[in-house]
Amino acid sequence: MNNASPAPRSARVRAPELIGKGGWLNTGGTELTLADLRGRIVILDFWTFCCVNCLHVLDELRELEEKHRDTVVIIGVHSPKFVHEAEHQAVVDAVERYEVHHPVLDDPELATWKQYAVRAWPTLVVIDPEGYVVAQHAGEGHAHALESLVGELEAEHGAKGTLRRGEGPYVAPEPVATDLRFPGKAVRLPGGTFLVSDSTRHQLVELAADAETVVRRVGTGERGFGPESLSEPQGLALLPGGTVVVADTVNHALRAYDPETGALTTLAGTGRQWMQGQPTSGPATEISLSSPWDVAWFAGRVWIAMAGVHQLWTYDPETGTVEVAAGTTNEGLVDGPAAEAWFAQPSGLAASGDRLWVADPETSALRWVERDGEGFAVRTAVGTGLFDFGHRDGDAAQALFQHPLGVTALPDGSVAVCDTYNHALRRFDPATGEVTTLATDLREPSAAVLADDDIVVVESARHRLTRLRLPEEAVRVEAVAHRTQRAATEVAPGRLRLDVVFQAPAGQKLDTRYGPSTRLLVSSTPPELLAEGSGAGTDLGRDLVLAAGVTEGVLHVSAMAASCDDDPDNEYPACHMHQQDWGVPVSVVADGVSRLPLVLAGLDG
Repeated sequence: MNNASPAPRSARVRAPELIGKGGWLNTGGTELTLADLRGRIVILDFWTFCCVNCLHVLDELRELEEKHRDTVVIIGVHSPKFVHEAEHQAVVDAVERYEVHHPVLDDPELATWKQYAVRAWPTLVVIDPEGYVVAQHAGEGHAHALESLVGELEAEHGAKGTLRRGEGPYVAPEPVATDLRFPGKAVRLPGGTFLVSDSTRHQLVELAADAETVVRRVGTGERGFGPESLSEPQGLALLPGGTVVVADTVNHALRAYDPETGALTTLAGTGRQWMQGQPTSGPATEISLSSPWDVAWFAGRVWIAMAGVHQLWTYDPETGTVEVAAGTTNEGLVDGPAAEAWFAQPSGLAASGDRLWVADPETSALRWVERDGEGFAVRTAVGTGLFDFGHRDGDAAQALFQHPLGVTALPDGSVAVCDTYNHALRRFDPATGEVTTLATDLREPSAAVLADDDIVVVESARHRLTRLRLPEEAVRVEAVAHRTQRAATEVAPGRLRLDVVFQAPAGQKLDTRYGPSTRLLVSSTPPELLAEGSGAGTDLGRDLVLAAGVTEGVLHVSAMAASCDDDPDNEYPACHMHQQDWGVPVSVVADGVSRLPLVLAGLDG
């Protein structure tokens, strides 16, 4: 449904209560109800900490949260995809790791998610001071729309006397003193010391050869994009000349660190997040990036795991330019020529001979890039798709990981995989095609580096580096397989109407000055699920036809809409991009639904 008019205010839907077995965080132990929040504008942020788009929204909300602190209460509803994310302590860690400064409801069984009929991470739901749902937004880029809506609600309910101003329910947890706090990645410097990205403290930390003693700290420790500031840095790569390239993740930039002088400079990125339609190649400091998570030196370039857009990019130090190297921005697992491949939040890189290994966490996969004629191709070693994961060793075709974030090339040609949500270090041997477990009882390992005969693992959730002897034999573990507990949507066989609901924010209209302002891309896994309806188009509604004989699969839907300020006197109206990718698991049953609504912005009438 392509509807550019403002959301109707006549449809009054009472907001369901907030329930979650994990309880509340950031409230000082208080259990919150919607009645407690009456009189405030409430924004529910349905998120899960594995999801980079959810992390983008956390950053988008920070300014709104601060500006309207006395009228707006943001509530994070943590709704897990992976089994590990349903662990309460993991949610506690994530809330600190990503500096979430509002109350969070831990909903491990997706009870509130189901009550609000949410279909995508992230989704934002706005509740007015009288307790009614007034808007829903999926995906990123909605901060401006929320700002406008909050202003309207403040004025309306201020006049009615139903707005209650004052301090919100957020209570900060007690800080914990450790040398590192949720470190992300590490690299061994030529002198034998270790450089670590201390992500939550926005610093780099150099540790002595014992991997414990602090030698130096780099960065102010506060978020920023200045000459001495970083923002949640992650990946590190040592270049042939001794410079370290830093993936300055939340600054959406690459930085150069000189270990001799301690100086930081900017190599690539503008400090702003790349959005659809913006340039993807050119002078590096003029091109925006999107959550670069790791970096590696391969084939004469710095390769970048661009987690925010499900792609690999490269940076050429000789020309000072960046460009897309692999991936389409679609999220999923598709092999083939680099330009046609799909990734799912690539977050770990390691070069080994003629291969670049890639940890692709949202598909719980280990992938690699190799030369293919004049270009590159993408292959998969382990992993099948977005919703299957677990801890299973053996032949790679049936082996399972759970959201791996790091990969390390080993001396014998095999690779170690930091199997993050399984708290394990795994190994894939290309010679035998076998996956084994090297070590367990790690805590969210996110990277590992070789140090002589040892492997030093970044135990992110234990805030330390852990040294392990490279074992000659793997640890044996009992096989476990999982599917995401998100329920499949039951759809009827045959024709299925897909409606992406988009209502332009108040005061804006669809931007049609240069042609259609909306885009819809549909595909499926397996491809045979769709007999008709796959491909790209400009209408946000489409009739799909499900193929006979295929009973389950995943619909991949990518939607984009551009809206601009509706002011005829303004020659240069401000324009905004709304975008979201959905992976909707479906099960074909006789009494299933024949319409699938996906809300990009507004309410499904």
